[in-house]
Amino acid sequence: GAADPEEDIRPRRAPRGRSYKIQEVIKVRQIMLVQVVKEERGNKGAALTTYRSLAGRYCVLMPNTARGGGISRKITSAEDRKKLKEIAAEFEVPKGMGIIIRTAGSQRTRAEIKRDYEYLLRQWQDVRDLTLKSIAPTLIYEEGSLIKRSIRDLYTKDIDEVLVEGDEGYREAKEYMRMLMPSHAKNVKLYKETVPLFSRYQVENYLAAMFNPTVQLKSGGYIVIGVTEALVAIDVNSGRSTREGSIEETALKTNLEAADEVARQLRLRDLAGLIVIDFIDMDERRNNAAVEKRMKDRLSTDRARIQIGRISAFGLMEMSRQRLRPGMIEASTAPCPHCHGTGLIRSNNSLALSILREVEEEGIRKRAAEVKVVAPVTVANFIINDKRDHLIAIEARYGLSVLIEADPTLVSPEHRVERLKTASRPAPAPMAVRAESGFAGMDDPREIEEDAMGSEAAPIVE
Repeated sequence: GAADPEEDIRPRRAPRGRSYKIQEVIKVRQIMLVQVVKEERGNKGAALTTYRSLAGRYCVLMPNTARGGGISRKITSAEDRKKLKEIAAEFEVPKGMGIIIRTAGSQRTRAEIKRDYEYLLRQWQDVRDLTLKSIAPTLIYEEGSLIKRSIRDLYTKDIDEVLVEGDEGYREAKEYMRMLMPSHAKNVKLYKETVPLFSRYQVENYLAAMFNPTVQLKSGGYIVIGVTEALVAIDVNSGRSTREGSIEETALKTNLEAADEVARQLRLRDLAGLIVIDFIDMDERRNNAAVEKRMKDRLSTDRARIQIGRISAFGLMEMSRQRLRPGMIEASTAPCPHCHGTGLIRSNNSLALSILREVEEEGIRKRAAEVKVVAPVTVANFIINDKRDHLIAIEARYGLSVLIEADPTLVSPEHRVERLKTASRPAPAPMAVRAESGFAGMDDPREIEEDAMGSEAAPIVE
């Protein structure tokens, strides 16, 4: 596909001389036209800039960056660069503006690039007119729909047809293609079959697989993708892949196949930020070099800006990938309300002990005649069956009535401990106990190995 606009724009040099505070540059109630360069994510706010840029298929127009024009850095051929510079020099770029010819324009004709440039000029004029008529704060312009972005960034001459389901989407795609590449408008076709488009081409299966952290490889190996706040960790495993003559050959083949799949998954899931890949350890340096080369080759067509390191002595490859927009998982999922995104909940034993400690604390404070515990069904059963001795000991020690109630709607670690002024049944009279016989002396699941029947030592009660 085409390169991302951010990749084509040359990085601006750091300002020299005095550094200004933001309060000295921007005043309260000052009206500015800004562009969002990085969307809000989690607790991180959006990144804004006053250096606007409008991306077309072959050009990037920068309305207020006069010195930023040129040719995309990804175009390395001297002949192509010379030809594109001559084309760009023919354009009458207004004073104060800059234009960059994108990677996708390297093999395009003068007429195609000029048409795209004139379209961007008209687009900027519309933005400017709307800005002058609007009252801040307001949205002036946003990137085109998914259909337009897909055609702009992904369509190439190698694609025979673009199928669109739905009359409205078809008209939008047809009109945009007619404006962008008139000779290819005939390739946009309306999908008319009764079977939904995504079902017809098994797209739903691919989308469903994107939520699975494990991706199988054809050789029998697999990769596991783990997304954390700090980085994306990808682990490569050989699995059942043992067909090669030696361990080294098996590792090399699996790593090469994993490199292909990792590059594909990065684009599919739009994984970004710091990425660490744990390849299978290989002894020979040339094999590591082969895997590094394969990874670079597969990522060369990625639209995002990527930096790749070498495989370390521990078999780890570090790389960073530009965040174009929120990733697929981040945009289409929400943290589990029970485990808060950790994937773990407390065990029955652990939660039961925590509840019993709360009950004993209520007994010490003597604020209620009865304590009602509402817990998940499995935890309530565990307390009644496995911790009955502990429960009886607490009731006898503090003269407290304890009622255990199971609630099927609760999920560990959810529970409630309610204080009641009147008891629903007679409470046992408080008993004198030794100082060290409190609940703190009861068995801890981390310190005892229960036998097959789950029996535990009862607390000392006088």
